[in-house]
Amino acid sequence: MTSISLDTLAARFRTHQARIGIIGLGYVGLPLACAIAERGFTALGFDIDPAKIGVLNAGGSYIRHISADVIATLRRSGRFEATADFARLAEADAIVLCVPTPLTRQREPDLTYVVRTTESIVPHLRPGQLVVLESTTYPGTTREVMRPLLERGGLRSGRDFFLAYSPEREDPGNPQFGIRAIPKVVGGDGPDALRLACALYEEISASAVPVSSVDVAEAVKLTENIFRAVNIALVNELKIVYEAMGIDIWEVIEAAKTKPFGYMPFYPGPGLGGHCIPIDPFYLTWKAREFELSARFIELAGEVNTAMPGRVVDKTMAAFNERCGRALKGARVLIVGVAYKKNVDDIRESPALKIMELLEKRGALVDFHDPLFPKLPATREHPSFAGRGSTPFTADALAAIDAAIVCTDHDAIDYRLLVENCALIVDTRNAFGSRGIVSDRVVKA
Repeated sequence: MTSISLDTLAARFRTHQARIGIIGLGYVGLPLACAIAERGFTALGFDIDPAKIGVLNAGGSYIRHISADVIATLRRSGRFEATADFARLAEADAIVLCVPTPLTRQREPDLTYVVRTTESIVPHLRPGQLVVLESTTYPGTTREVMRPLLERGGLRSGRDFFLAYSPEREDPGNPQFGIRAIPKVVGGDGPDALRLACALYEEISASAVPVSSVDVAEAVKLTENIFRAVNIALVNELKIVYEAMGIDIWEVIEAAKTKPFGYMPFYPGPGLGGHCIPIDPFYLTWKAREFELSARFIELAGEVNTAMPGRVVDKTMAAFNERCGRALKGARVLIVGVAYKKNVDDIRESPALKIMELLEKRGALVDFHDPLFPKLPATREHPSFAGRGSTPFTADALAAIDAAIVCTDHDAIDYRLLVENCALIVDTRNAFGSRGIVSDRVVKA
């Protein structure tokens, strides 16, 4: 290490004198940048979207649960700045990557963003910097993909710069668990990298949880998300079985969760959404094939969850035929809530979009209402929906709808207005039952 000593860099982290670069100012990177700046560090955010840079530097925000007041305060303090100039990476003591890791259409890992971002670091990487990947990925990515790319510039990991992996642990919209309240798993490419990464994250998060390698840290993140995916698949399957028996899965879960040990409640829905749970399990199933292994349990859970949007559409078609005596073709259907999660302005991988697509293939005329999305943004899987506007949520507008499907149970939705004015409602989230609204117009799915 030729620039500053390890002890000096660790001390800069512990005294909050370091400048931290965060690449990717989305749902993971922006909250992290704010947490870093709020702790007294200087946070330098990087993004390739000039619109985001402009909004942030003007003291605004484009993420609902991060207020513009927070950004404006940090801007006035001089502790936060956003830029598209990657040459300024050389100013940072630590560089943290928070970039997407999607799947290809063949459900294989797409590391395009990780690779391109790493390549953009190389010309500006200098001795004495810590580089951390936070994006969810398969075990081996940091060591096998990132390290060789970073070393192309002539610097060596563990000698000139230091490489670590610390998976993001974000729960958007949950005020109980901000970054400062969540322990951070940390794996380093060697003991010095681990020491430095722990020194940084101990000052940002609730605590640093060191593990023996970057591969282990990568596996921890996959395990957390696979745990959720498998259990959600279980309750989705139970819902189907119990429905055939005339048993309400929601009532079963409410009773089961009174057990103070050995049970954790998970809830069924119209399918998985968000950037993590629908995607991350397939990173491990893909990697397992390298070792001639089949992760059958995980793959089965993926099949169950992936099939749920189709089941919602089938349930809607059956209910509509029973109530109206005709097929859905030509019927007006309103999707209520398109975000992947309630009270969050994030549409990534939302099952609502797949449900809209399937309905339109069956000839339905589909509209949506979501108080957090005046217009649908462009998405990789459903680019044709981009720009479609939210339908007004009024008595007259609802009365003109033949059927509504509640895909996301935002608190801001007036469910009583919906049930009073719409003849058929398919509820995938128990939005009415949880609010004590009973009506023969509501069908659970």
